[in-house]
Amino acid sequence: MAASLRLAPAALAAAALLYAALLLLAWWGQERLLFQPVRLAADHDFALPADVHETWVDVPGARLHALHLRLPHPEGIVFYLHGNAGNLEGWFAGADFFRRANFDLYMIDYRGYGKSSGRIESQAQLDADVRAAWDAVAPQYPRETGLRRVVFGRSLGTALAARLAAAVAPDLTVLVSPYTSMAEMQRLHYPWIPAALLRYPLRTDAAITGVRGPLLLLHGERDELIPAAQAERLHALAPRSELVLVPGAGHNDIQAFPAYLEALGAALARR
Repeated sequence: MAASLRLAPAALAAAALLYAALLLLAWWGQERLLFQPVRLAADHDFALPADVHETWVDVPGARLHALHLRLPHPEGIVFYLHGNAGNLEGWFAGADFFRRANFDLYMIDYRGYGKSSGRIESQAQLDADVRAAWDAVAPQYPRETGLRRVVFGRSLGTALAARLAAAVAPDLTVLVSPYTSMAEMQRLHYPWIPAALLRYPLRTDAAITGVRGPLLLLHGERDELIPAAQAERLHALAPRSELVLVPGAGHNDIQAFPAYLEALGAALARR
């Protein structure tokens, strides 16, 4: 019994040290938990159709790669902020929908994704990069000519899109599979990490109340990564928004469901 008692403090100390090491890893390695980029070689060939153009945005310490679908007489521009994994090669695959809707599509890869150089280091940096990309393309679509500006966020990109939309007041904001905050996502998926350690708060809930103009929230009812209840909470914070819960849709397949396509198409067509 005495030997067991002597071992107990040592075991507790070892467990505490292990937990402290895990917390340090969560602090310093947070980017690896949140961002899952796939890099591409600088000379990677996207085999793009003639109406899609590669372009670049220079930001402090890096160059952001972007793809820009440009139609002959578009209704406007969809500025698209994608999710946390992959790169433009996968995300830009949905461009045909926007062709049919007659909207140009502009999409960036974040730092370290695809052909974009650098690496993500802070939320302030992410926000600044998104704003730099917006400032590079939005003037090409002046409102006085009747062209519409749409800010679109998907999954991880929804917090960035909400923050941008609150600042630039687009004609339409679309958030697909949104989350209330990264603290809420942490509680769902990494409950052992204290919220105080988060360096990327990504507060969609705080930003959404500042979004003026039409706001469409689209969420799969069967989304297991970001529960639909989070979209419902955002809708409650922005009661003038439109919320469409897509029956049968999960997190990665929502774009394949007619209810999603119909709701998005209707929002783009509405003036």
